[in-house]
Amino acid sequence: MTQYMISVGHDTAEAPTMQTMDPAVIQPILDAVDAFNDKLRAEGSWVFAGGLHPIQTATTVDNTGDTPVVTDGPYAQSKEYLGGFWVIEANDLDAALAWAKDASRACAARVEVRAFQDAPA
Repeated sequence: MTQYMISVGHDTAEAPTMQTMDPAVIQPILDAVDAFNDKLRAEGSWVFAGGLHPIQTATTVDNTGDTPVVTDGPYAQSKEYLGGFWVIEANDLDAALAWAKDASRACAARVEVRAFQDAPA
């Protein structure tokens, strides 16, 4: 089976963060994500998942020069950011896309699906 990442995108212009959402609005989403996670586990497709703190908490590290540079803030300045993700196992892209449709519905957000690269031979 191939591993895929289903990433949850957010747009700062479109949606409030979990920290600013009304608990009455966020709770049904959290419940749906929990149910989706349970289904992934039951089907044997679960590998790992996680939500990320807001983009403002990011720190960028660049150690490609003579000395490391550590900068508060995200790597890229963008209104779109990664809010969380699932790593799943699926037989093929079509199966991963089926999971992604359920993931998008559960988390009430757009998701992106990408396969992990195979290890070099």
